[in-house]
Amino acid sequence: MSVHSQLCSEIARQLSPKILPRYVALTTERQVIDTEDDIASQTSAMYPDVVVIERTPEHRRGGAAILEAPLKLRNPIPRRVPHVSVEIRDVEEMRLVTAIEVLSPTNKRGQGYREYLRKRNKILRGTAHLLEIDLLREGKRLPLVGEFPHREYFVFLSRANARPFADTWPISLREPLPTVPVPLLPGDDDVLLDLQLAFTTIYDLLGYRHVVNYRKPPRVALNAADQVWANERLGT
Repeated sequence: MSVHSQLCSEIARQLSPKILPRYVALTTERQVIDTEDDIASQTSAMYPDVVVIERTPEHRRGGAAILEAPLKLRNPIPRRVPHVSVEIRDVEEMRLVTAIEVLSPTNKRGQGYREYLRKRNKILRGTAHLLEIDLLREGKRLPLVGEFPHREYFVFLSRANARPFADTWPISLREPLPTVPVPLLPGDDDVLLDLQLAFTTIYDLLGYRHVVNYRKPPRVALNAADQVWANERLGT
């Protein structure tokens, strides 16, 4: 979640000098309920669904025989997870002009996915533009009509005046992140958002290279060709 929130902050910092004084770029935080439904089939990082404990059918406690169930099942307990977004608002009326969403794992699974779709549909029915940045290789894709090309990452821009269509940037793992337009109110030109610059900035400034252990295989496995490319980049 740290990378997600820091990337949103950097996007706001990058856009602010380009849109002031008519607009402001604000980071907003909301609490999302995250549950473990749909997680077990997506990641091996979760606990197993069933815990098997080997013990005899009964043991004695204080002289009395206690029967034990053969299995223990774990209840998925919802938790609140902070989710950060970027909003561009006009200074005069503070109305939402453009919503920028960097999708997090909670946006792409279970109850968090359903909550995000409700927020997304509200924006799509309104007058604000929506820019969605999906830099995750797992989870549910957004419900767009059409065939997704075989790429790892996507950026979607839904302009208020061009709906229901969304401009789409498919991104390969081996490509730099694109520079994408951020639309404003009618009469004002788009401003540009350099996603690779934003990501590289937080990666370097916050020292993520010291945190990520590149000797370990990624949690979401790469295909064979991408793994060879990654090994070459890492010198392994």
